Amino acid sequence: MPDTELDDAEVIERARRDPAAFSALFDRHAPALHRYVTRRLGDALADDVVAETFLAAFRRLSRYDTAHRDARPWLYGIAANLIGKHRRAEVRTYRALARTGVDEVAESYADRVEARVSAVAAQRDLAGALAVLSPEDREVLLMIAWADLSYEEVSRALGIPVGTVRSRLHRARKKTRAALGGVDPSAAAVDEEGFGRG
Repeated sequence: MPDTELDDAEVIERARRDPAAFSALFDRHAPALHRYVTRRLGDALADDVVAETFLAAFRRLSRYDTAHRDARPWLYGIAANLIGKHRRAEVRTYRALARTGVDEVAESYADRVEARVSAVAAQRDLAGALAVLSPEDREVLLMIAWADLSYEEVSRALGIPVGTVRSRLHRARKKTRAALGGVDPSAAAVDEEGFGRG
């Protein structure tokens, strides 16, 4: 069976016997993880963090619980730990976005000019709000909004109870909603504003 037809747990089981099979997991998840890390830390660090994430995942293959068929939460959890080492760079990125209103990642995907005009103001406000959130609250909010993980997946990724995910998300949404004049940052469409999901 080709690796493209296997779920993540099956790819990991195969990679334990044949390390070359791990490339299927990389091919499947690296592009989305790279976009997520780029939005968090900027392009300069994204390549390194994604490479480190997959290297760490490869080294931990034997410990992966194959009862979890989707490896995304595991990979995002590893990335979250690595992003944590770059908190200052992340905050600098948000402060720069708050000043300039230019989100390099969202700009490369935006193709509607009128959506950009209204998005710039929202991006500045949101970037300012993200810069002052606690790292824990920011991590939960962005995994929900940018990585499109469920509460349960975020819980698994960060190794925290679902109730903690909910409380951190509530706190983060409340602060960012205030900065955006009442708009829920995780309810906006990605292709319009680049900061949420539809």
